Amino acid sequence: MPDLSPSEIKFSGVRIEAWPLRRPFVIARGAKTQARVVKVELTARGKLGRGEAVPYSRYGETPEAAITLLEQSWHLDRHALRQTMPPGAARNALDCALWDLEAKIAGRPVHDLAGLPVPRPAQTCFTISLGTPEAMARDAAEVPHLTLLKLKLAGDGDAERMRAVRDARPDCRLVADANEAWTPETTPRLLAVAAQAGFELIEQPLPADADRILATIPRPLPVCADESVHTTRDLEALKDRYDAVNIKLDKTGGLTEAIAMHDRARKLGFQIMVGSMVATSLAAAPAMLLADGADWIDLDGPLLLARDRPDALSIDDGWIAPPDPALWG
Repeated sequence: MPDLSPSEIKFSGVRIEAWPLRRPFVIARGAKTQARVVKVELTARGKLGRGEAVPYSRYGETPEAAITLLEQSWHLDRHALRQTMPPGAARNALDCALWDLEAKIAGRPVHDLAGLPVPRPAQTCFTISLGTPEAMARDAAEVPHLTLLKLKLAGDGDAERMRAVRDARPDCRLVADANEAWTPETTPRLLAVAAQAGFELIEQPLPADADRILATIPRPLPVCADESVHTTRDLEALKDRYDAVNIKLDKTGGLTEAIAMHDRARKLGFQIMVGSMVATSLAAAPAMLLADGADWIDLDGPLLLARDRPDALSIDDGWIAPPDPALWG
C-alpha cells in the first residue's frame, strides 16, 4: 500500500448523477425509472480515484445528505473512516475512491493491496421486477440466455409469482427477494412454496424489526438477511434466524468493512450473497473483489441501465468480468 498521507489528497469533487433505466424497476416499496448515485473523485500525485454509492431512503439516506457528510469527512483515511463516519452510502463512495486512488498511485490492483484473490468472472443474478405472475413469467421467458434470475416479491400473490416463473423457466436457477413484505403468518407457507418450486434462496422475507420468528419456524431453503444486516457487528445476533447474509458496500460503508464482514460471516457459518443497489459499473466494480468467496452474486445494476459509464464492466450472458483498471481498482 502506498505511503499516502491524507494531507496529500485533494477533494476533486462530489456530485449527484441520474442514470436512466431501460424499464421501470419495481419492488415492494415502489418503482423508479432512474438510478440516482453520488460520485466522489479524489486526486493525489497526479492520479485520480473514484467511488460511487446509492443513498437509500429505507435507511434514512438522501443524495443531498450524503454530499454534506462527504464534504465534512473527505480528509479522513480509510481506517479513520471506519471509526468516525457512520456506515452507509457516503462512507462507501469515499472508501472506494480511496482504494482506487491508492491502487493508481501504487501501480497495483486493489485486490493485491487488500490481500484478496485475483478476481475471476462470476455469474450474477438478473432481476425480474415485481409485477403480475403473468408479466413476471413473460419477463423471465424473454431472457433465455440468463440462467440465474432473482424475483422481486411483494406478499400477496407471491406463491403464484414463484410458480409462474418456475413454469416459464424450468431450466434456470431462481432466488427471490421479498423486501420485508411477508408476515409471520404467511412466511411458513411461502417458504414451502419456494422450496417446492426449486428456489435456492429467499431474501429478507420479514421486516428487519420483526424477524425473530425465523428462529422458530422451519426453513426448507436458505433465508438471507439484507435489511437486517449492515456491518460485521450485526452478524452474531442473526445466527439463529438466517442462513445467509447479503453484503452490500452501500450498507457496510465501503470495501474495507465489507472485507471484514465477509471473513466474519464465513467463520460464523453464513452463506454469502454479494449485492449492490441499482447503479453504474463504478459502484459494482469494488464488490466484484468479493465475488470469489460468495455463494450468490447480485451485481446486475449495470444491466438495468439504459447506458453505462465508459470502460464499463463486461457482462456476457450474465457473467461479469473483473473491472478494467480504467474503470476502478
